[in-house]
Amino acid sequence: MINNPRNCPRSLTQLTPAWCRRQATAIGPACEQVIAGLLAEGALYRLRAAQGVIGLADKHDPARLDAACAKAVTAGDPSYRTIKGILAAGTERGAPPASAGDGGAAAFLRGPASFANVIPMPGAVTSDAVHATATQEGTS
Repeated sequence: MINNPRNCPRSLTQLTPAWCRRQATAIGPACEQVIAGLLAEGALYRLRAAQGVIGLADKHDPARLDAACAKAVTAGDPSYRTIKGILAAGTERGAPPASAGDGGAAAFLRGPASFANVIPMPGAVTSDAVHATATQEGTS
């Protein structure tokens, strides 16, 4: 228990959820959206993450921080770690990478028909065997 408020760490007395929301509003709308999302449920459990995002404004330009927040929201992962990584890589201004349209499938994923002639399965009839059988029946 802390008897003297002057001995209390700054993070417990001044850096409250309300303070984080005010600072985020001053930084920009995307940052405000990230902080609102972090503090929406269980504000005290995610307060350190919100304080970390706000603290990035001390090291980086607020406009860059807001752009990084917007990119993190677009990517679907508005967390402190993602925003910090975007700023460290300097990719907050670049356009997000184009979607490959494969829905996240592996690069060499094909249907079973692609492998029918490559790996014969025991008891399976491949298209070559069907063609050979049809040819033999047609000549007799």
